[in-house]
Amino acid sequence: MKIISSKHDINQLAKQSKASGKSIGFVPTMGFLHEGHLALVKEARQENDCVIMSIFVNPIQFGPSEDYDMYPRDAERDKKLAKEAGVDILFMPSVDEMYKKKQSVKMMVTERTNRLCGAKRPMHFDGVVMVLTKLFHLTIPDRAYFGLKDAQQFAIVSALVDDFDFSVEIVPVNTVREPSGLAISSRNVYLTAEERQKAPALYHSLLLGKKRIAEGETDVTVITDAVNDYLHQHLTAKIDYVELLSFPELETISVASGNMILAAAIQFSAARLIDNIIMES
Repeated sequence: MKIISSKHDINQLAKQSKASGKSIGFVPTMGFLHEGHLALVKEARQENDCVIMSIFVNPIQFGPSEDYDMYPRDAERDKKLAKEAGVDILFMPSVDEMYKKKQSVKMMVTERTNRLCGAKRPMHFDGVVMVLTKLFHLTIPDRAYFGLKDAQQFAIVSALVDDFDFSVEIVPVNTVREPSGLAISSRNVYLTAEERQKAPALYHSLLLGKKRIAEGETDVTVITDAVNDYLHQHLTAKIDYVELLSFPELETISVASGNMILAAAIQFSAARLIDNIIMES
């Protein structure tokens, strides 16, 4: 596995791979790798000749009161896991390397961003699309892999690719979960022992909402109220949101039908957890 920190060098390696007829699978991450990231690599390894992973904690997608400095990092462990998973090229740039000078052009997401996490994180997804645009240009991937735990990010990245005609296929990968149902996340390290024990209730509440839909309930308010009630009964964490929306458009619906996402977010003492179920009715 090659470890690269230079934008020029990663772009040259990507061009060489393309010139030799190799397909490139790209896995963008912010590091502190876990089974969810490794599932993306596994999928990329199966479908491409060359797998590039980036590890970059992107400062411009963090708000002023968010946890950029506290975001968990373990570079040596990440290198070991990436190599064992079959990554061919690991791109680990510095902030100065990615943003060498003041940006003359900024990107702004105008759709799919005013709901779910985007509603309370202004400019977060602007930072996401900015860094991914740069990374797509540098790594020239045929396919890029994104976990569906952050389904809003997947929806926005899909729109980015469609709107700007990137020649990359965005591949969704199902959420990886612990046996309890808790979605695996880098932020799970912030959970106390008691919170970790209770946190699976987030996923179980969504399963309850899905069950209501499968049983024939179509009233969105009834469904989201059922999820809210379950969370109130099983958790002391603050409920950030519970929403049932169209997917991937993330638009308000009055009747539960078609392609949908049932999503929720909760705030524990030091960890904010998100989860969702994507379904069709």
